Amino acid sequence: MKNDTWKPSASIKNLIKRAEIISNIRLFFFKKKILEVETPILSRSTVTDVNLVPFETNYYEVNNDIDKLKLWLVTSPEYHMKRLLAAGSGPIYQISHSFRNKELGRYHNPEFTMLEWYQPFFTMKEFISEIDKFFQKILNCNPCKKSSYQDIFIKFLEIDPLSTNLKELNHISKKLKLNHLTYLENNINKFIQLLFTLHIEPHLGKTTPLFLYHFPAEQAALAAIHENDSRISERFEIFFQGIELGNGFYELTDVNEQKNRFIKDNKERILINLPVHKIDNYLLDALSYGLPNCSGVAIGLDRLIMFILNKKSINEVMTFPLDRC
Repeated sequence: MKNDTWKPSASIKNLIKRAEIISNIRLFFFKKKILEVETPILSRSTVTDVNLVPFETNYYEVNNDIDKLKLWLVTSPEYHMKRLLAAGSGPIYQISHSFRNKELGRYHNPEFTMLEWYQPFFTMKEFISEIDKFFQKILNCNPCKKSSYQDIFIKFLEIDPLSTNLKELNHISKKLKLNHLTYLENNINKFIQLLFTLHIEPHLGKTTPLFLYHFPAEQAALAAIHENDSRISERFEIFFQGIELGNGFYELTDVNEQKNRFIKDNKERILINLPVHKIDNYLLDALSYGLPNCSGVAIGLDRLIMFILNKKSINEVMTFPLDRC
């Protein structure tokens, strides 16, 4: 039998459909007069997030194999796009390749395509409504459903994630027969995330996308904290058929708070034996200059196309995933 792994994993028919979908996405943004931008794949800094593993490389000058500049492949175009926003770009979007190590499977590839979109002066609620229109148009679905993080926990587990304790979480875990996966966990926030991933997430957005908003403040990432309730953040995620499609924020604009979060990330990295990552001072400088109040979202484009074409794996809508590249 001849080896045919030289061929793309997606059929040419699917690749033609993929191109049509991306053209429709660009048309959606063109009609809304949202600027398409391009930012670097290589960056002098990377994320401090303990959950992401970036790829690194080195730049060498001609005829100099000793001095080198460490560079990183971007895990998303977020930091560069925020610098454009601070420079006065107005609403922007980008379709770009992003890179994350140690991520491979039905819904993951270490190199993947990200759709990143920012709307200055939109609240989280207003932006969710805009993304809802986007999904209705591109995914050809009914209006999306919406729920708070707190309400979804009460619905599925009958506990309040904002006021729970380890005793209650251990009781729920045993009841669900998940204690063999959670028995070592003594951090409430991480315990909550485990229960969410194992028991709640697979049931979200069964027939139409679901927006889940107001994640706990401990899971804020780069989102602002709610101005009237410090327990929750202005962060949302989008789920469809039990899979995360996107992650969004009403963006944090306070440079001191952002710097403190980067420092906190690096302290956690030390505790779990991960390398400390240099803080992106270009981003902090942009925040100091003035990032406009805005909302942003990152959508996994390969996953979205997979759902549009009713496929089982992103490999069916990509050319050459890791095993063929």
